[in-house]
Amino acid sequence: MTTRAFKIEGMTCNHCVMSVRKELEKLPGVASHDVKIGAALVSFEESKVSEEKIKAAIKEAGYVVLS
Repeated sequence: MTTRAFKIEGMTCNHCVMSVRKELEKLPGVASHDVKIGAALVSFEESKVSEEKIKAAIKEAGYVVLS
């Protein structure tokens, strides 16, 4: 299990948090996530989902991953 913090640009409210959370919940292998304005802490199984797919899900929600 890997845990990674992602810095996210463009999130300003709880609706933003929910949008990111919904996209992360769609991914197989994501065990837990703590999403707040400007950041997400995600635990995931690298054998099931890559860091790039997590970043793509955040981008799909409409936000920019800074790191």
